This record gives sequence, structure tokens and C-alpha cells, in this order.
Amino acid sequence: MSKNADEDQVKDRLEQLRCHFTWKLLIEDTEITDLENRVFDEIEFLDIKYNVGIHNLLAYIKHLKGQNKEALESLKEAETLIQQERTNQSNTKRLVTWGNYAWLYYHMGSLGEVQIYLDKVENTCKKVASPSCCRLECPEMDCEEGWALLKCGGKNYERAKACFEKALEVDPENPEFNTGYAITMFRLDSFHKVTQFKEAFSLHPLKQAIRLNPEDAYIKALLGLKLQDVGEEAEGQKYIEEALTKMSSQTYVFRYAAMFYRRKGSLDKALQLLKTALQATPSSAFLHHQIGLCYRSQVLRIKKTAKWQPRGQDRENVNRITRLAISHFEFTLKQKPTFEIAYIHLADMYIEAGNYEKAEDTYQKVLCLKKLDKEVLQEIYFYYGRFQEFQRKSEIDAIIYYLKAIKIENQSYSRDKSISSLEKLVLRKLRRNASDIESLSILGFIYKLKGEMNEALEYYEQALNLAADFERF
Repeated sequence: MSKNADEDQVKDRLEQLRCHFTWKLLIEDTEITDLENRVFDEIEFLDIKYNVGIHNLLAYIKHLKGQNKEALESLKEAETLIQQERTNQSNTKRLVTWGNYAWLYYHMGSLGEVQIYLDKVENTCKKVASPSCCRLECPEMDCEEGWALLKCGGKNYERAKACFEKALEVDPENPEFNTGYAITMFRLDSFHKVTQFKEAFSLHPLKQAIRLNPEDAYIKALLGLKLQDVGEEAEGQKYIEEALTKMSSQTYVFRYAAMFYRRKGSLDKALQLLKTALQATPSSAFLHHQIGLCYRSQVLRIKKTAKWQPRGQDRENVNRITRLAISHFEFTLKQKPTFEIAYIHLADMYIEAGNYEKAEDTYQKVLCLKKLDKEVLQEIYFYYGRFQEFQRKSEIDAIIYYLKAIKIENQSYSRDKSISSLEKLVLRKLRRNASDIESLSILGFIYKLKGEMNEALEYYEQALNLAADFERF
């Protein structure tokens, strides 16, 4: 057999493996640095016994950065952890690690080493009577894939959910499967800004995960936040306080406890927790973003107390805190340039500082990002529309972006606010000029969206009659 034929055969076998190189993890080039930092933080501060999977993921990240020798070191660390582990999942984790070894050596051009690890995988698959010589189908493997997808960001969450669901079908009482599923559902709720009780899909999975993992402080902190989301703040605070008494995963618990207290309005307490966590993980985009949000809330609080006309010391405090918020949001985006919502928050603080050029630049950057989620895009369009209306004084551009938000047919807070803002704007235009055909047409469109068809027809007819008169003239 020729060398090319041998290589083709090896590649076919590699493609059958279940490991980080075949799971199609969606990671943007600009996300790699932040992902690597988060992996290092998890290794050091998240209390997971024998965390083989995270070292495998780190090896894959090192490969993406072109650091294959360093990737091999991470796989050796994973192997060492497997030796210490005595669970039913050890075989699964070995297969993932060996699969990563095989792929890594393939990219390094060491076909002899590739063959060694392929043989290891195949021998193990034979021992457990797998129908495939290179592929093991089992709930533990689905769980490993789910964790890898979950760690790699929002574009991977739906697939992570499917992996954990598949594992739970086989073993519904497995503590790890339930933990992975609960965290995934929590992330999906947050990703899609789900806040209504009937739509809080992660509430039951989180309670189930706590039942099976009663000492898991991280899950308790997430449950506390979710209960706050659905209007059960007092109950949520019990879980937060309980999580804070544990030493386990403290840096991560501080993050979510801080979110809880920020949303409750206890900004000083939130900032204290965030700054403590920041000492352990100074490069965390998440923490810098949360600190920025606390400062942003302080600005709004001062302005509200001053009836939106801060003067003297209040104005100085607003200016000082605005600068702090800007610095943390800027650091967030330096670490994680794909953090879409942080662009809106940064632009908002630039507007507060009176720097409209930087606000414009920030909006343009986020509008150029690829594959934006529909709800996020609606939010960007809405806030950019407000920026055009109130800062740029451009009614035309404001209308364009409100309409862009509305035409994404996805029910959301931003879409509702865009409809309301557009209605107010065109009514204002009509008070200045009752014969404005465009405003009459838009008002007809708004009433149509609201389901008020008689009013919609009335405005459409007015617009058509004016258009006909205009043509005749």
C-alpha cells in the first residue's frame, strides 16, 4: 500500500474518534486568549476532583495557538489525573485523551505515534465490545463532549444541552450529568435573557442538581441567581449566603453572589466581592464586566437622586465613576472582543462622558461582529437607534435602526422598546407635519404589529391618499 493510501486510512480512523479535535468546537480566533484564561482559572480555582477534561481542552487550545509541544504536556497532565481516578468514567477519559494524542501527533507529522494511540483506542473499544473499532457510544462520552462544548461559549450551548440530555436518558440520577445539564440550561436562560417563571427552564434542573450534589456551592450560587430572576429573591438569598459560607470554588461563588447583590441594589457589597475575586483572577473579562456594571449602576443612582441634573460634587462623582466604568469595560473587550453586550455598556458610558465619537466607533465595532444572536442584534439596533435619536439628533437613522430591531421577528424587551420608541418618534414628527407620508405609513405598521387593524388601516389610507394627491400635484 502506498504512503498516501496509508495516510488516508489513518485520517479515516482519526475522523471516527470522539475527542476535542472531532467535536467541532466553535471558537473564534479572537476568543482563544479569553478561553485559555478561563481554563487556567478553572484549573486553579474551581473545585472539580480529577478534572481530566479541562486539561484535554487546554491541550486543544494550545494546538490552536500552534503550541503543539505544550499541548502534549497538557495531555500528560490529563493522563496523570486519570491514573489517580478510580471511576466508571476512566475508560472514557482515556479514550478522549488518546484521541487527542493521535490527532496532535498527526498534525505534528508523527504517524508512528498516531498509530500507537489509535491502537490503544481500538483495543479498548474491543474490550468493551463497542460496535465501532474507534468510537465509543456511551453516556459518559456524551457528558465529556457536553463539558467541552459548554466551556467554549454561547455558540456551542445548544449542542452541549443535547449531549447532556442524551446522557441523562440513560442515567437520569447521575450527579455529574445533572450538574452539566443544569449549568447549560442556566447559561441558555441567560443567553436568551429568559426571566419569566414559565420560561425559566433552568430552575428545575438546578434544584435537581442540588439534590444530587448537596455540597456544590457553585450550583447553589446559580440557583440563588435563578430564584432572583423569577421573583423569589428572599429564597435566592438563602442559597447565596449558604454558598458564601463554603470554601469550595470560592472565587466563582463570589462572581455569582456579586451579580445577585448588584441586581438587588447592594452595589457596595457586590463590588467588594468582585474585587476580592479579581485578586485571584485579574484577567477575567467576566469580572471586569461585572465591576463596570456596578459602576454604571452607581452613576444611574446618583443621577436619579439628583433628578437627572447632577451638579457640584454629584457631577464630579458621576464623571469619576463613569471613567472607572469605561476602564473596566475597555479591559473586558480587550480580553474578549466577542463579548457583544459589553460593547453596548461601553458605548453607554462613552455617551455619559460626552464622547460621542468613541460611542459611534464602539457601535460600529459590535455591528461588524459575525453571527450575532437575534436577541443581541435587536438590543444593539435599539440602543444604537436611541443614540441616533437623542445624541446624534438624526431622526432618519433612529427610524432605520428601530425598524431593523422590529423586523427581527423575535419577541424580546428590545423589540418592544423599539416599537414604543418608534411610535413616540413618528407621533412627534406628525405633530410638526400632519402630512408626513412616511410617518403615517410607519404608524400604520406599528398599529398592525399591535394587532389594532382598524387604526392601522386608517393610517395606511391617509398615507395612500396623500401619496395620490402628491402624484396628481
